[in-house]
Amino acid sequence: MRRIMFTYFTSNPSSRALCSPMLLSTFSHFSLFHMAANMYVLWSFSSSIVSLLGCEQFIAVYLSAGVISTFVSYVAKMAAGRFEPSLGASGAIMTVLAAVCTKMPEAKLAIILLPMFTFTAGSALKAIIAFDTAGLALGWRLFDHAAHLGGALFGMWYVTYGHELIWKNREPLVKAWHEMRTKNTGKGGGGRSN
Repeated sequence: MRRIMFTYFTSNPSSRALCSPMLLSTFSHFSLFHMAANMYVLWSFSSSIVSLLGCEQFIAVYLSAGVISTFVSYVAKMAAGRFEPSLGASGAIMTVLAAVCTKMPEAKLAIILLPMFTFTAGSALKAIIAFDTAGLALGWRLFDHAAHLGGALFGMWYVTYGHELIWKNREPLVKAWHEMRTKNTGKGGGGRSN
């Protein structure tokens, strides 16, 4: 299992499998603590993002964010000539965090073990972007800073422009898909009729 996990559930621009790990690495974590930290942050922001986007759009954005943040990571690794593998949901979670912080910049946030110190969501987003920019520029290797930045920028873009450009204009594509499936049903194409 180790070889399969490393090949398909870690992202690395020098791997023989490039595309599927862009999504699958979003569901892979290095340790129980890594997974718990990511899932706590996702859980903390999940009700806000679902109320902003709805369940279906949230799932589409989250999965897209995993792929986009991994792509940004690939580009940064290729530019720096560093080919170590990455894994985890943090790029996609940064999309969720950035989307919520962009839509609700005055919301009050706190750190789990320091609830007495509060700050605005807008300030938190600026600090996280500054931290990851510094990490990327200075070559820090603790986190995949490029994936974090890619996720954050995608989240900010999506709630500002993407929702209007993509989600609200999906109807013609869905209608064409439905018509294509309906035509294939009559010809024995294996489709189902509704």
